[in-house]
Amino acid sequence: MPPAPSPAPSPRSPRSAAALLAQVAALAALPGVAEGADAAREACTRLRFDEALRRRIPEAAGESRIRGAQASAALDGADVALGRVRGLVTGAQPWPERPDPVDQALRGVVRATAETEHVVGVALRTPLQALARLHVAAAADQLPPDQVGRPRRGDETARELVDLGPAGPAGMVADRLAGLAPLLSLVGRPTVPALVVLALVHAEIASVRPFVRGNAVVARAFERALLQASGLDPTGVAVPEVGHLAGGSAAYVGALAAYGTGSPAGVTLWLRHCADAVVAGAVEGERVCAAVRTGRLS
Repeated sequence: MPPAPSPAPSPRSPRSAAALLAQVAALAALPGVAEGADAAREACTRLRFDEALRRRIPEAAGESRIRGAQASAALDGADVALGRVRGLVTGAQPWPERPDPVDQALRGVVRATAETEHVVGVALRTPLQALARLHVAAAADQLPPDQVGRPRRGDETARELVDLGPAGPAGMVADRLAGLAPLLSLVGRPTVPALVVLALVHAEIASVRPFVRGNAVVARAFERALLQASGLDPTGVAVPEVGHLAGGSAAYVGALAAYGTGSPAGVTLWLRHCADAVVAGAVEGERVCAAVRTGRLS
């Protein structure tokens, strides 16, 4: 994780599990972070007990993935109307035989968001396997086959998220990714809100950019899977991508760039951004539930 240029606590490469726990707990104690995490947990709890989820979780979760894919694609510059995304996902509209760049990007995001349903069971235990599966879904027809589903190597680089600065060399990717499993092992610890862990993992993937292409899409999809796997949103109906898009792509990328500075203010900004995104995503999930109850998904 990003080295801190100031005395801020940094969760990067601690020497022991106890040190990692202490560092992440310190991050959770940054101003406003605990309050934001509590708000996210409470919003997800309200969503969990929505009347529509008593019998219609699959329908609501499916609509959540449609809305999540639409918002995630928009964050990557592929802004497509929700109705068209729904039509493409449900088969009411065919995918173009010769997709333009926007439709090609959208298809990768749709597949990655759909794959989150299938990686929930492994997301906490084997995060690298989950990331590989999400990347295959996101980039299968956008990269040469030998670059799909595996981290960068050799002289490969990632030319995405340029506002975060240049991606680090491929040689450091494995070490950074190795830190994800210990970090995720903290989910469920009483001194560390799950929201904080999920936000750190999201930022690490986006900052490290382990793949040649598709990093931000994979980071957001993995966050969606982790929200469900961690128990914050066990039904998978929240739409965190809508929350990340709420302030526009500039606000999302700006918060990631702030995290990358390693400063107390920068890390705080990102963690609070993620808390706000989950709150907004839970509210969007309630809208999904209302639409399911009234039969107004179209």
